[in-house]
Amino acid sequence: MHFLYNLTGEIMSKKDYYIVEKNVDKILKGKCTNFLDPHTLKKVTNKLKGCGYQIYYPYVDSDKAIIYKDRKPNIRLIEIISYEKLAHREIMGSLYNLNISTEMFGDIVIYKDHYYIIVVDSIYDLINKEFNIVGTHHIKLKEVPLTTLTNYTRQYKKIELIVSSMRIDTVISRLIGSSRDSIKKKFLDNEIILNYEPCHKTNYNLGEGDVFSIRKYGKYRFDGIIKNTKKDNYIIKIYKYIDN
Repeated sequence: MHFLYNLTGEIMSKKDYYIVEKNVDKILKGKCTNFLDPHTLKKVTNKLKGCGYQIYYPYVDSDKAIIYKDRKPNIRLIEIISYEKLAHREIMGSLYNLNISTEMFGDIVIYKDHYYIIVVDSIYDLINKEFNIVGTHHIKLKEVPLTTLTNYTRQYKKIELIVSSMRIDTVISRLIGSSRDSIKKKFLDNEIILNYEPCHKTNYNLGEGDVFSIRKYGKYRFDGIIKNTKKDNYIIKIYKYIDN
């Protein structure tokens, strides 16, 4: 992998570098970005220090956000109507199958047994035309007001674990009850997503605020160390994202 340094001396992959540069250029030209995950958002805002900008979050505790200068972005909230129960991963997988860039849509929200996606205006027509199946279930779409999510708050399950180190493979091993050797394949098969990118470094040390997903097990946020034990282990706190 090739790495580049930005103006702050931060090391970034070549892919990250060009994504950041593209979005910074949009803001400097008075345009708005599309949806940015927290990982990219932080890198872009670090480069925009001293520049006037605002951040738009579609709802409280939204993962993805949009940076803009003067005018708020044009986005739409779409309800997915299904007679069958849908899973978050099924909705996400079906969107990926449309070959839509992840920056074109925001979070997928499951709220009071209703399913919602937030999309930028430029792909609204494409979504309406092409997005008609989730998994094996036929769906219908309906645009609803953005205020529909005014009272929505994300739900989490708090988990406390005792681990010997902050290595991501060690934490995941304890989290899902598998040996570190048995989960190596998950890293190789891109089943571990760290800060919205596939993770292949089994020895990565988790830091406060890191978000990671384990295929078929869910999405988690590492909240940090609570305290050390007498045997030099660590008691850590993790929050698991829960679909409402």
